[in-house]
Amino acid sequence: MSDLIVFWHRRDLRISDNTGLATAKRQSPKVVGVFCLDPNILERDDVAPVKITYMIGCLEKLQERYAKVGSQLLILHANPVQAIPALAEALKAKAVFWNWDVEPYSQERDRTVINALKEKGIQFLNQNWDQILNSPDELRTGGNSPYTVYTPFWKNWISKPKAQPVETLQNVEGLTADEQEIAKLAGALTLPSAKDLGFIWDGELIISPGEAAAQERLEEFTTKAITEYQEQRNFPAVHGTSQLSAALKFGVIGIRTVWQATIEAQENSRSEETAVNIRTWQQELAWREFYQHAMYNFPELADGAFRDTFKNFPWQTNEEYFQAWCEGRTGYPIVDAAMRQLNESGWMHNRCRMIVASFLTKDLLINPQLGEKYFMQKLIDGDLSANNGGWQWSASSGMDPKPVRIFNPASQTQKFDPEGEYIRQWVSELRSVDPEYLVTGKIPPLERHAVGYPEPIVDHKIQQQQFKLRYQQQKTVSRGE
Repeated sequence: MSDLIVFWHRRDLRISDNTGLATAKRQSPKVVGVFCLDPNILERDDVAPVKITYMIGCLEKLQERYAKVGSQLLILHANPVQAIPALAEALKAKAVFWNWDVEPYSQERDRTVINALKEKGIQFLNQNWDQILNSPDELRTGGNSPYTVYTPFWKNWISKPKAQPVETLQNVEGLTADEQEIAKLAGALTLPSAKDLGFIWDGELIISPGEAAAQERLEEFTTKAITEYQEQRNFPAVHGTSQLSAALKFGVIGIRTVWQATIEAQENSRSEETAVNIRTWQQELAWREFYQHAMYNFPELADGAFRDTFKNFPWQTNEEYFQAWCEGRTGYPIVDAAMRQLNESGWMHNRCRMIVASFLTKDLLINPQLGEKYFMQKLIDGDLSANNGGWQWSASSGMDPKPVRIFNPASQTQKFDPEGEYIRQWVSELRSVDPEYLVTGKIPPLERHAVGYPEPIVDHKIQQQQFKLRYQQQKTVSRGE
């Protein structure tokens, strides 16, 4: 057995501020990375081509980073349950390290890999969190149970110390030429393109892949936009958000690095107003972590509603409505703009994610799981915990003290796209329409017909009444009355 430690990358595609990788380097000068293209993930029917395109770009950059520090990032394309232990055994590695993940599939997969490594006498790193600032075991209620409401979670979370970024991998020994040949025999291959894997995305990426691009985006955001974040984040026509969600999903930037940047921004802030804006974004980071803790503690969230009232809710099955929603032709301008942004760019502004999710569930009365899956099929930043948490919040089926929340598309537009800029950007046929018509949604039928824009497929007022009626009936059923 050699001194080699194999570091298995999953959603931590970087060599800086990577806790598991830094631990590996402290224990051995010889560290090699590996990433496994997992058919159990890639062959699902809810994987976005734009997301895989971004991921492959990040892996290219990561290979370059490894080469610069003296090592390699190996690529496997096989079930990691067999492939990771087999590679480690072939290379006579003393250990395989990786960072823990909250998702149910990841938990099950990792337990199986651990058992295989134990059988081969290969060491592994005990539970090591990297993608969150505070572990689920650290944050419990006074009754020692997991949090199911955000506000008390936030109060506890913000009171806990946050770790500093860890050192960047450098001056490391990689595989010898002979070992590289052994790795090839064990399945290591050249990194394929997204198209090689069957994922076709010909559009631009909203953020360039890799560590350097994510770091640059973080610096740009924490220098300027974060100081106006509380207000600007709600306007989809404004570049007021960080757009770091894809980078955080794949871990091309470390969460400790991100947190440290917010602390530095606070220290440099010159007004209470600026400090409040920064704190608001910190709360968004805590929301991300709240949803990850929830997925870890309640893995059943991945399969359905958290609230009993919604576990057998009488959702409506209407394929025509669902397709109109997916394609952005509901006749509601803000909804259609958001869905077209998603389809064309692989990303959607967060305010709009809430609007379209509310519309699907409260106006069209369609099961939120269909919308949740469609998002995963399209989003560059599609993440099980965040996407599930957002959809359950919007559907009123999740961990939210307010039982029913319904967004009115017209009032949302009037508040957050008051000039119709966002709508005109994404719904080209409405660019010549009077802004007042756009923001109220009351476009005259003749004008709709003239520009080829559909009539509203449902009446919001009637549909919200229908939803509330179903909700009250279901509450009675779930109570057994």
